[in-house]
Amino acid sequence: MVDGKEPTIVKETLDKDLAKIGKAEAATATLARGLVAPGFAFLFLAAIVLIGGTLFGNQTNGLLIVAAAAIGGYMALNIGANDVANNVGPAVGSKALTMTGAIIIAAICESAGALLAGGDVVSTISRGIIDPTNVANTETFVWLMMAALISAALWINLATILGAPVSTTHSIVGGVMGAGIAAAGFGAVSWPVMAGIAASWVISPVMGGIIAAAVLAFIKIAIIYREDKIAAARRWVPVLIAVMAGAFGTYMALKGVSKLVKISLPHSLLIGLAIALVAWALTHPLIRRQSEGMENRNQSLRQLFIWPLIFSAALLSFAHGANDVANAIGPLAAIVHALQDGEVSDRVTIPLWVMMIGASGISFGLMLFGPKLIRMVGDSITKLNPMRAYCVALAAAVTVIIASWLGLPVSSTHIAVGAIFGVGFFREWFTATSQTRVAYVHMKSPNGASTQFSGLARRKSARKLVRRQHVTSIAAAWIITVPASATLSGAIYLTLQHLFRIV
Repeated sequence: MVDGKEPTIVKETLDKDLAKIGKAEAATATLARGLVAPGFAFLFLAAIVLIGGTLFGNQTNGLLIVAAAAIGGYMALNIGANDVANNVGPAVGSKALTMTGAIIIAAICESAGALLAGGDVVSTISRGIIDPTNVANTETFVWLMMAALISAALWINLATILGAPVSTTHSIVGGVMGAGIAAAGFGAVSWPVMAGIAASWVISPVMGGIIAAAVLAFIKIAIIYREDKIAAARRWVPVLIAVMAGAFGTYMALKGVSKLVKISLPHSLLIGLAIALVAWALTHPLIRRQSEGMENRNQSLRQLFIWPLIFSAALLSFAHGANDVANAIGPLAAIVHALQDGEVSDRVTIPLWVMMIGASGISFGLMLFGPKLIRMVGDSITKLNPMRAYCVALAAAVTVIIASWLGLPVSSTHIAVGAIFGVGFFREWFTATSQTRVAYVHMKSPNGASTQFSGLARRKSARKLVRRQHVTSIAAAWIITVPASATLSGAIYLTLQHLFRIV
């Protein structure tokens, strides 16, 4: 030791070593957290295999049933991870719900929708894409549906990793089409049906965007740009809530309850009208009471939309569980029916255990992998608040009703994301430099125009409120979903055919 320097050197070396150990521990913890979700997903699939093996292991074709159940569970996990984000993403992005609250509400409502309104009978050929009479035999049909499930699940998994919300319905449709072509040729595919699905790539987002923009325009004109915002809100917010309740009542009758009891569109509209009248009668005094003492500013208005938005997120999740669970369990139910009964059928009864796989898989997928897409849908495309998110929710319900009336095939994913784009692009247009809009604001709210809206004329028309990278990436993912899942499915079917010598 010289002049006490040795202890200092030792101390510095020890500090560096401890810092390295700390960084290694932090890296290990980060890696471990990244493996938690895949680990639980693996345990979920392992549980399906173990329970399935116990129930069907000794039966003829029991191993194939167990394998199909695991693949169906994997598909359900991916639906939960990707598709459910469209239902709760706007509520989370607007801060009306926390991520935890959104996941809890969506998981409960998705499961309830799947189990209560998912239906006892489902189309097994995914909306008539393949005519079962063109399939050579039961064995070919089973492997065709296996390939479709695997390819759709893999494609949705990849899209989720890349942060792209895609249509799970289009994924399974592409899977069935690709495997059907590989198994029975191009003539086995119903091309008019496929043309309608291709048209929905454009129709769904455009309709959703236009309706969402129109609702936001009404809110701005009728409530936000008024001298007395609170008085305007007391008049119009109950009406908007009634419209939302009526739209969701009709939506649920068409997409959810109709699984239990068949309800025509006119009757569904009457149900929606009755619900709307009841909702207005209930919410009118509630909004008046809630708005008492509120300041005359936009932040106060946003508070009035929070609970309607939460309610709409729950209803969208319920309807989604009732409708889109078929994307996971429809092919699985078809495989089980073909293996157990030795025949191919257009429509089959869904066993309770198959429905449980779909419901639980969607919920687990949402909880384990959903936050990434929820943040992307809610935060990354454009900035949302409760009023804008409300426009998205209402547009989703109204667009489905209009599409059902017109007989158009639409995607709930495309509608919801298109509505978010519509809100963002409308805001870009509305905030662009325009003396006409400044004059309108001043006319409706002279005092507000001199303060809150004084900067409107100075805003540049080039201001971007929608992230362009998401427009191109999401549109590309939508366009290639059917071709990509179809190509992957065809390759998987041909591989299975070679491995198992399918005739």
